Amino acid sequence: MFRLKIHEDNRHFQTSEGEDFFYLADTVWSAFTNISLTDWAYYLDKRAQQGFNVLQINILPQWDRSRGQDHLHPFEQTDDGYDFNQFNERYFEHAETMVKMAVAKGFTPALVVLWCNYVPKTWASQIFDTMLMPKDAIIPYVEKVNDYFSKYHPIYFISGDTDFETEEAIEYYQIALNKLKELAPQCLTTLHIKGRLATLPEQLQQNTNLDFYLYQSGHNSSYQETAYTVAEQFYQKSPQRPIINSEPCYELMGYSRQVYGRFTRFDVRKAAWQSILSGAGAGITYGAHGIWSWHELNSRFGSSTGEGFVTPYPWRIALEFDGAWDYSFIKRFITEHHLYALEPQNIVLNKTTEIRAAKQEDMLLIYVPFSIEITLKGKWGSGITKVIELESGRTAELPMQYNNDQTLIPMHYFTGDCLMVIQS
Repeated sequence: MFRLKIHEDNRHFQTSEGEDFFYLADTVWSAFTNISLTDWAYYLDKRAQQGFNVLQINILPQWDRSRGQDHLHPFEQTDDGYDFNQFNERYFEHAETMVKMAVAKGFTPALVVLWCNYVPKTWASQIFDTMLMPKDAIIPYVEKVNDYFSKYHPIYFISGDTDFETEEAIEYYQIALNKLKELAPQCLTTLHIKGRLATLPEQLQQNTNLDFYLYQSGHNSSYQETAYTVAEQFYQKSPQRPIINSEPCYELMGYSRQVYGRFTRFDVRKAAWQSILSGAGAGITYGAHGIWSWHELNSRFGSSTGEGFVTPYPWRIALEFDGAWDYSFIKRFITEHHLYALEPQNIVLNKTTEIRAAKQEDMLLIYVPFSIEITLKGKWGSGITKVIELESGRTAELPMQYNNDQTLIPMHYFTGDCLMVIQS
């Protein structure tokens, strides 16, 4: 069983055996509460075939999951919610079995320790009637997490969807981060933060127990540019750490704030490439609306407050969404070309920020959402660019021209979004 560590360049991961590792995660937040072992085995086989190597799971029940019958709970239930001092060992034993199955298939579990609704003075705890964990219950809970899971070398997401607006919330996460790193120094740690957030509290950002950065561009249709704008901001942070967009828009998720519409295969693919070429090159996370909440035909889902997402697809249908294969291609392309140290390039002279570019050694990549003539600052390549239409996989070559220290790339005739590959 390998474990992950941070490469010496502080920009990507490698395994304990020294192999480079591109993080390709699927979002399955509600696995421990919602999924039978039979369905879990079927799901693992599918995602393994597609090349996914990380699974993002919430250790505790997620407040906005799809709800069915006979779900397990991690603590003894009371009239007010949970007794956080009384663990339900059956829940943790079931969760450990799921983790063991996933690891046997080659996955690294990425486990959320404290989603924001369990922590006082976070955005979720102020909007929803949530079950708040007492501060003195954090360390016993973290010790339980360590006992059941650390032997499998998971990644620990200390926080989930968190905004860090109060000192009390920050203290909760400091306690959990420091204790878990003390108990499991071999496990990587990070913070899953609120959508579009580009800052961390200084005491957490400078904490040497934090191993890499996550952000999420999220599900608001009005702010999808944060896939690249937030990546750019994290790329400049100190200390330097690997960066991942851990929650871009999910495929066929409804737009947040009850706005009508759903994110398409194109939308989620665009968010991925824009993130990776703008500084978040250590990996990417996929999400399907129906998988993250594990929605069954008879499940209840939805809330009249908060994000107000529309009904998910049943998980068996969501598991077949084509966007997962697009993310599979990303990992395959990155690994085949050993592109673990991509550097964002501010060279596109067109009047748009949607076209993104990054380079590594003699290879320049340009993501083009819509076909257009492109002008680059400087002389790039040796006269030819390869164009890959990402949805169809069709390829073509385009001749480039040079004029006054600029590179001119003519419009390609594909109708979908494309990746341009220029080599010198």
